[in-house]
Amino acid sequence: MASKAQPTKSGTSGATKGLPKYTVPSLTPQTGAKVAAVLQERLHALNDLHLTLKHIHWNVVGAHFIAVHEMIDPQVDAVRLMVDAIAERIATLGVAPVGTPGALVAARSWDDYAIGRAGAIEHLRALDEVYVGVIESHREAAEATEELDAVTNDLLIGHLHELELFHWFVRAHLESSGGSLEGAPTQ
Repeated sequence: MASKAQPTKSGTSGATKGLPKYTVPSLTPQTGAKVAAVLQERLHALNDLHLTLKHIHWNVVGAHFIAVHEMIDPQVDAVRLMVDAIAERIATLGVAPVGTPGALVAARSWDDYAIGRAGAIEHLRALDEVYVGVIESHREAAEATEELDAVTNDLLIGHLHELELFHWFVRAHLESSGGSLEGAPTQ
């Protein structure tokens, strides 16, 4: 037997415009929608990261080509799994995930990756910046969901572990023996 949406204070159904008709047990439709909105932003960012990583994989050249080319593919695969997990969590919350290219481009607040065919170090410097942005915004999303939904928060924290590891791989290529990052601004 299907349960009916609980009435709100105004007497209207909880399944109002913009809210999911259902969500996971123990969350309200309002909370489910809020968490799904946070996740939708992450879905766009990780889809963009996936495409950027593959772009670098195809366009890296030079002395460090094979090292970077082979380092990138496992990152692509892992980010694709993150994308799938986030999209499935959005759907579990009762909201339709949006993964179309047009929606990604319309929603993103960052610039498109601008480097084409180039040397490994040039790509890795740019990828370092990409990872900083993705990790910072992923951490903000984890903080935003901490009090709302432990399952989503745990998902995002798990992703942060992998993203930070991949960022370290990139930075290891840029680090000098003295510990500074090649091409990093001086402070």
